[in-house]
Amino acid sequence: MRIVILDGYCLNHGDLSWDGFFRLGSVQYYDRTAQEDIVKRAIDADIIITNKCKITKEVIDSLPKLRYIGVLATGFDVIDTDYAKKKNIVVTNIPTYGTDSVVQMVFALILELYTSLSYHLKTVKQGDWAKCPDYCYYKDGGLKELSSKTMGIIGYGNIGSGVGRVAQAFGMKVIALDKFKSHKETATFRYADSLEELLSESDIVSLNCPLTKENRKMINRDTLSIMKNSAILINTARGPLVDEEALAEALNDGVIAGAGLDVLEKEPPRADSPIFKVKNVAITPHISWATFEARSRLMEIAVDNLASFLKGSPVNVVNI
Repeated sequence: MRIVILDGYCLNHGDLSWDGFFRLGSVQYYDRTAQEDIVKRAIDADIIITNKCKITKEVIDSLPKLRYIGVLATGFDVIDTDYAKKKNIVVTNIPTYGTDSVVQMVFALILELYTSLSYHLKTVKQGDWAKCPDYCYYKDGGLKELSSKTMGIIGYGNIGSGVGRVAQAFGMKVIALDKFKSHKETATFRYADSLEELLSESDIVSLNCPLTKENRKMINRDTLSIMKNSAILINTARGPLVDEEALAEALNDGVIAGAGLDVLEKEPPRADSPIFKVKNVAITPHISWATFEARSRLMEIAVDNLASFLKGSPVNVVNI
């Protein structure tokens, strides 16, 4: 059984072990694989393990032995799952491994925007506090409380509801938009009837939904204009949920007050991306999933997924 790991470095910089895969077959490992090299490297593969390499119809047609694609992530939009199903190729993903880590990053970004933490850390280290004529100093408008604010959460699954629980612990009210409406409404939580309702009422909007054809660029000039000019946007889900050009304009023009982004439309971004030049934006390099604990769970689940497939009882299949 030949296993090819196409782009393993993002998951494992050396602090985890690939031994679980080596116990299941003959493994060929690559840190990274360019799109044009996928077929050459995987031509004899029965199994592909990938994170962000695009496994298209053309790639699948070029790999005659391929029977399994294991995605090292929850999202699987890089795989042509419908065509894989036609070719009787099982595709699996890794659900729920990073819930706590992503929730943590949502609030790290919120707290940066609500406390100007990095500004205060930087200025203290550069000597501003030591030179201050008063016992303290603070950035005007840079300190706000979360208590009593309204958190709007788009996508109320495992991660979204986790964000909601933490928000309520901070004393916030929570409204959510989710087609399944599987959580019981309470005095501090309810479902919005529409995106417009959620955006207009929220002080903070957090995107925690998967990317689909229907919601691509759901945050755009029109929807941003509905938000409060004091509101902030948090995106730890998928970059293409947001029209970055429209967001940059909205931030610069004061349509909304700030944004915290762990994902961008293009990753890695262009060095001259306009989003880097706007005011009141906090950007991290798609790391909300990447705590050691979350990556350890991801590795364990990925190995278990493949082991279950080899036993004839595949789990976490996304193209049933």
